[in-house]
Amino acid sequence: MSAITVPAPPAAPVAPSDYTVLPPPAQGWSEADLLRLGPDNQWQYELVRGELRQMSPASFKHGRLEAQFVYALMDFLKQHPLGAVVTGDTGYRLSNDPLTVRVPDVSFVVAERIPLEPHPAFLPLAPDLVIEIVSPSEHARTIAEKVSDYLTAGTRLLWVVYPEQQHVHEYRAAYPFRIYTVGDTLDGHDVLPGFQYALAALFG
Repeated sequence: MSAITVPAPPAAPVAPSDYTVLPPPAQGWSEADLLRLGPDNQWQYELVRGELRQMSPASFKHGRLEAQFVYALMDFLKQHPLGAVVTGDTGYRLSNDPLTVRVPDVSFVVAERIPLEPHPAFLPLAPDLVIEIVSPSEHARTIAEKVSDYLTAGTRLLWVVYPEQQHVHEYRAAYPFRIYTVGDTLDGHDVLPGFQYALAALFG
């Protein structure tokens, strides 16, 4: 009797990526390449461990949340000039080898860490505060990778905002992970002493 061949189960579908990896030139990607893409390009880019990642532009809702955070932080910093807050087109070189340039949605750097003029194209440091707003298409592994990169490079406070769930996940080096819900108030801790922001105002 001939053996019965059992067909192999179909391969599990591969989830689509939330970014596109662009093929590198022969010499690999550089900061200069990232700068040449320019702010007028319709896409967003990050260099992650030498890999150039292309991402879709942010949605209106995403951009509005960025603006709300920037406005709240700028208003606080007028009374407490502790440093500089910048928007989501600003890159930070977190690592030289392999080259990693991350572009957070909102970031804050304390004044004494900002290099004197002329500024390099990408500051060679991790922001003290990073705010990342999660897009509906963004994968959990991508978010976890960002969190790891920032904390490893020295970011002291990281807020990951989930607009659909109206949650904010807080990460601090050497402190427990915390989830804030819509009835809670974010605290700047030792990064922005005295800064508080009610999530009801953010998500309202």
